Amino acid sequence: MTLITQEVKATTQNSAVVGVQATARITAAARNGVTTLPVLDGDGPFELRRLRSRGTEARVCVVGAMSAPLGGDRLRIEAAVQQGAELHVTSAAATLALRGPTQEHATYGVHLTIAEHAELRWLPKPLICAAGSNLRQTWTVDLAPTARLVLREEQMLGRTGEPPGHVATRLTVRRDGRVLLDQEAEYGPGAPGWDGPAVLAGHRATGQILIIDPAFENRPAAARLHGDTAQAGQAVLTPLAGPAALVTAVAPDGLQLRRLLDTAQSALHTTVINAVR
Repeated sequence: MTLITQEVKATTQNSAVVGVQATARITAAARNGVTTLPVLDGDGPFELRRLRSRGTEARVCVVGAMSAPLGGDRLRIEAAVQQGAELHVTSAAATLALRGPTQEHATYGVHLTIAEHAELRWLPKPLICAAGSNLRQTWTVDLAPTARLVLREEQMLGRTGEPPGHVATRLTVRRDGRVLLDQEAEYGPGAPGWDGPAVLAGHRATGQILIIDPAFENRPAAARLHGDTAQAGQAVLTPLAGPAALVTAVAPDGLQLRRLLDTAQSALHTTVINAVR
């Protein structure tokens, strides 16, 4: 296990904020028809493990080496997929955001760069925002015009039988230097209207899948609703300019959310296959 030294920073009010600062880095490169990992640098709570490759695709698992993120933590993961490389990133377990030793929020940033004719599948386990947690999460994605991306995220607001924590998240995606998607969401105590009918409508699980693929230029994904009833959760597939498609889902629990997203992702995969034929 990595020994972590907690750093102390001063806020603008000169009060001490205790938290872990860590940045993990992944670089995938194409070499002789397969993808290698010249950079696999874990840091802080991030332990990065190579998994067995599948075909030309390199696979990495993010393993939590300690409890994080906690209040005051500043965490970041950077992944770069070079030209022609294929990378699949997953995680060993759910990420659990917890109350920390300070009232300061935690930050968790993910920065992804995907070059020409490269592909990234970013499919981590869910984020669970425990009672009392306060997290700000950012996703920043930069893609070349021929790059492909599958990005999936799932959020659970509170563990079983407890109230939710607070989470604010922002996803910014640029393709060929132009903004394709820029969205923000905020849930939990202090977020106006987050539990009302216009947002989660009483549900405690939410997630989305973003797929960016040049194949959609030939055949854009059609809008579609998944799920039988609003009470059991629903997912909606929305085509985006770009070319891209976005699935957004809400559900009463994590199991139902995963079923909805799996169904929608399977349908999108079929759409991509048909588009390239």
